[in-house]
Amino acid sequence: MSSSAILPALLAILLGALATTALAAPTAARQKELIHLVRQDCGSCHGLTLQGGLGPALLPATLAGKPVEGLVATVVGGRTGTPMPPWHRFLTEDEAQWIVEKLMTGFPE
Repeated sequence: MSSSAILPALLAILLGALATTALAAPTAARQKELIHLVRQDCGSCHGLTLQGGLGPALLPATLAGKPVEGLVATVVGGRTGTPMPPWHRFLTEDEAQWIVEKLMTGFPE
């Protein structure tokens, strides 16, 4: 392969990898369900306004600097030895990532 053909091939590989790792955003209807789940189910421990309770606050200021991957893993798998249950039965990893991203920027009403 010539050097002039290598760059386009590498770009195609990188773009393909990015496309497969992109977040699959939930539908509008599912987003509404996820917002309700967070406000009610997560809110039962983290406070209905997400300012903390049994569990820590889930506000942008308290989540700032925390790795998204770790927060998603906590939502999906829970935290052993704490009251934080795993939610993998109720949502996908992409949905957990959507929730975490929304929590980090200010969760919708």
